[in-house]
Amino acid sequence: MKRTLTQFGLLLGALMIPISGMAWSTASNLWPAAPRSEALPNPNLTPGAIDPRVTEADLGLTICRRGGYTRSVRPPESYTEPLKRRQILEYGYRDRKIWHYEEDHLVPLEVGGSPYSPHNLWPEPRRVVGGWGSHTKDELENRLHELVCSHQISLATAQFAIAHDWITAFKRYIGSRPADGHRYQWY
Repeated sequence: MKRTLTQFGLLLGALMIPISGMAWSTASNLWPAAPRSEALPNPNLTPGAIDPRVTEADLGLTICRRGGYTRSVRPPESYTEPLKRRQILEYGYRDRKIWHYEEDHLVPLEVGGSPYSPHNLWPEPRRVVGGWGSHTKDELENRLHELVCSHQISLATAQFAIAHDWITAFKRYIGSRPADGHRYQWY
């Protein structure tokens, strides 16, 4: 049976090849997937921090207002990029390619996380074995924002849940595992 290059590429894309603690997917140009142990930040380096300007009493004026609250408080790349470089070293990540990480707010801006505190920013791997990378956490951030703004959970509950263990929070508020699109793909 003759196989085309596209069929061969699709076949290879389905394979995962473990190499010294990292999984490599041929579907994404050999983009490494970090080990599951790197899905959560080191609590000694990144315990999370909240923005005291965001309170339960002023949700409508801050995170729940229409018109781009997070855009108004998000730090510029000129601040986050050097921080990401430094933190990748502090975290001891073997993969030092900065584009494999998103400098992410542990307590997201969408639920009142501190915009500039290094205690709330960390180099989150974009791809993690099992799908627990930055895109999956983004999904949780959006869900928690919805729940807080619709008064289904308190601001403090959302902040604690995501800062304490965002994977457990994902399982509680969204489902037991990331959608298949997050498992081995890079967008």
